[in-house]
Amino acid sequence: MEIEVVQSGVTEIEVDVMVVNLFEGATAPSGATGDVDSAIGGVISELIAAGEITGAESELTLIHTPKSAYPLFKPTRVLVAGLGLSESFDYDAIRRVSASVIRKLRTSRVRHVATVVHGNCTGGLDTAASAQAVVEGALLGSYRFLKYRTTDKYRTPDVSKLTVVEGDSLKLPAIKLGVEKAIVYSGAEILARDLVNEPANKLSPSDLADTAKRVASENGLACIVLEEVDVIKLGMGAYVGVSQGGPRPLKFIHITYEGDPASSENNLWLIGKGITFDSGGISIKPGPGMGKMKGDMGGGAAVIAAIQAIAKLKPKINVHAVCAATDNMPGGSAQRPGDVVTAMNGMTIEIDNTDAEGRLTLADAIGYARSKNAARIVDVATLTGAARVALGDGVSPIFGNDDELVDAVLETSKTVGESMWRLPLDSVTKRQNSSPIADLKNTGGRGGGSTTAAHFISDFAGETPWVHIDIAATSMLDITRGWMPAGATGVPTRSLIELAMSIGKLS
Repeated sequence: MEIEVVQSGVTEIEVDVMVVNLFEGATAPSGATGDVDSAIGGVISELIAAGEITGAESELTLIHTPKSAYPLFKPTRVLVAGLGLSESFDYDAIRRVSASVIRKLRTSRVRHVATVVHGNCTGGLDTAASAQAVVEGALLGSYRFLKYRTTDKYRTPDVSKLTVVEGDSLKLPAIKLGVEKAIVYSGAEILARDLVNEPANKLSPSDLADTAKRVASENGLACIVLEEVDVIKLGMGAYVGVSQGGPRPLKFIHITYEGDPASSENNLWLIGKGITFDSGGISIKPGPGMGKMKGDMGGGAAVIAAIQAIAKLKPKINVHAVCAATDNMPGGSAQRPGDVVTAMNGMTIEIDNTDAEGRLTLADAIGYARSKNAARIVDVATLTGAARVALGDGVSPIFGNDDELVDAVLETSKTVGESMWRLPLDSVTKRQNSSPIADLKNTGGRGGGSTTAAHFISDFAGETPWVHIDIAATSMLDITRGWMPAGATGVPTRSLIELAMSIGKLS
């Protein structure tokens, strides 16, 4: 979708549809909506009076404005978008409304849409952030993964152009800034969605590494990919153990952005789980739903996509994206329950369940980061079904050992609309990972499953400031919700970008 910003009156721009808005409870249109209403003879006022337009959130009313009836009104149609109650209106509401608008207009085969910036005149909302939310809602809300659909003869085309309209020249710089950020943030999240939606036979660890190399090459970043022989030399026995059951070779991916090369200690390490297909290994998963395990590299997709945007936005911080990519398969050489492996940091791990493999790969990825003097670590993983039991599929649980870093992650997730909630790392659940024959085992039983997994990872983070984000429930959805489509959501790509930007501003 092409995005542009123009200075124009809402009645004077030649587009297929002009989008304006109305708050719930408003008895008369005002602002840009009032200008449109006056130009089309009070039609909007009449529909409000009749109760057909109420302003309820995502209520969409399309009004045809033919030239024969309104010769001085240039848009072919007008869409009045309900914003909901003004007291609860925020940036997430803007994203939701914008997503609903773009999907509605796609079904009407609209190609060129113009919109005002919802929230632009609302107290407490920033103009640039509002413009960013409008465009993010449109780009992310219109997303479809149709790469392998070849027989949809009646598929409606996407909206090809979105014009953001503003009459006040003083607001244009802020709006353009917000739109530029939205394009970068959304482009990254769409990349993450595309990777997660790819079938496992089309996305191997090697394919994921090739994507990382392309991202690095296109954005002037350094990228190294370690092979099995390399990680064995580094002592990554936990990671290698996961990979040994399948025929596709592992790939350990490390991308580096240097935003503050004079201060190597000013760094942030983003570590993503990269299981390109998770059968469960010897502890094989049930058949129903296993197809979704193609998305078990959602954390790896998010960190690779995030560093693409970070490279474009150039915060003053050094950012490293790491993904220990592999399959988890039940081949004849697969590791077994009861095996003991040794991680890079020297800790021994009893394999209680081979389906608890993600934490094993993260253990060695975090060990690698710490060996490179990581100052802050954020890991992202589709780690536990217990995350869905605890918080459902609308909120990602997070854990951490550093309040400042945890608070920063929570704040940035709130800014971009990717909900997270901190859960505790208590001493009782930590004991559930105890092993009688090794330093720890890789599962702690059913109770507190997300917490015991986080405890396991925390043992490898040590004293380094660290946050763990469990996206097992939020990485993929069964139904469309706001700007998040059914299928891959791309969560928490935009949170990671925003985190790097916010820390970079403080450096």
